[in-house]
Amino acid sequence: MTKLRLTIFSTTIIIVGLVGWLLFQFAKGYRVNDKLKLIPNGLLVIKSDPDGAQIFINGELKTATNSTIPLPPGTYDITLKKEGFLNWDKRLDIDAEIVTEYTAHLFKLAPSLSATTFNGAIDPLPSNDMTKIAYVVPNKPNEGDLNKEFAGLWVMEIVDLPLGFSRDPRRVTDGDLTEATFVWSEDDREILLTTKTGRYLLDTGKFTPQNQLTNVLGDVNEIELKWKKEKELKLNSQIKSLPDEMKDVIGRKARAIVFSPDEDMVLYTASASATLSDDLIKPVPGASTQKQDRDIKDNHTYIYDIKEDRNFLVDSNSSDLIVDNFLPSNAARRLTWFPTSRHLLLAEKDKITVMDYDSTNKKEVYKGSFLAPNAFPTLSTGRILILTNLGAEDTLPNIYSLTIK
Repeated sequence: MTKLRLTIFSTTIIIVGLVGWLLFQFAKGYRVNDKLKLIPNGLLVIKSDPDGAQIFINGELKTATNSTIPLPPGTYDITLKKEGFLNWDKRLDIDAEIVTEYTAHLFKLAPSLSATTFNGAIDPLPSNDMTKIAYVVPNKPNEGDLNKEFAGLWVMEIVDLPLGFSRDPRRVTDGDLTEATFVWSEDDREILLTTKTGRYLLDTGKFTPQNQLTNVLGDVNEIELKWKKEKELKLNSQIKSLPDEMKDVIGRKARAIVFSPDEDMVLYTASASATLSDDLIKPVPGASTQKQDRDIKDNHTYIYDIKEDRNFLVDSNSSDLIVDNFLPSNAARRLTWFPTSRHLLLAEKDKITVMDYDSTNKKEVYKGSFLAPNAFPTLSTGRILILTNLGAEDTLPNIYSLTIK
């Protein structure tokens, strides 16, 4: 009886151990092939926003998104399709026993356009945190007193609020500001306005008529120096997360440095050539297998992935490319972060493109008339703002909301 119990116990331990080992190998991606051999696979995990897209691998329909798919090591062309949306395309390398995970954001085939301003808008400028946008409503003398209610500098909240709630644009000062310039403070609470008559510091939370504004011309150097120090302090804090060699590149050989919203990546334009060493950090399992470029060239724009130590070329001639909030009059294109922190928004003449951070999967979400490069992301992944007069050259442009998801 004792021997029988020992036999049963030993057999149970062996079976449990074997099942556990098999489950462990299954979790690592191993599968039994048609010859009953256990072979190593990689695991591809694909999600989509919105959900329910079809997954095609090398042109063959496999399943729907939010799935885990075992694949033998190799290179695969992955396509996601959903009715009414642009396809998502990516060429991926799958490695044995490695989980490769992607979340694909799908954009509408036919985006909808709706006006958010109605009295004209010029020189729109988003705040640093992408929650507000300031713009000038121009003076229209032929409209007399009616125009006085609208002419001036306005601020519009661009944060999506719950259904039933809305925030109307608010005017922060009045008057003819068609030749004025303005810039946001680093904390986005104030705007420094420059006109022919002086320089004025505006509280964006309230309305102050021009005849009550205080000219801060004598203090403007101190104000600008304070804002510059605040910006440098924030940037230096973000740069600390970079490997030492990348700190040197960003600190001495780059301009227009913009970190992603989650601060895991940095967008920058090189101001000198450099070569990044390989493996600045320990290689990360499941890291991107997309082609990178570690030979940095002057006037080229790149994305550096801090967590994976990958450097991707996104633009090879950045003379006319703006990658920050300042939009000089000669800017032809604007590149900025999308709120996902994994996509970029590129605005250029007659088209707006959303691309993955590694410069793949470029999708035109808008093709038509707008005043390039005035296209701005919002904190919502479902809409962007554009400045357009819809092709009517004799009509003042307005800010429109473009729903792309």
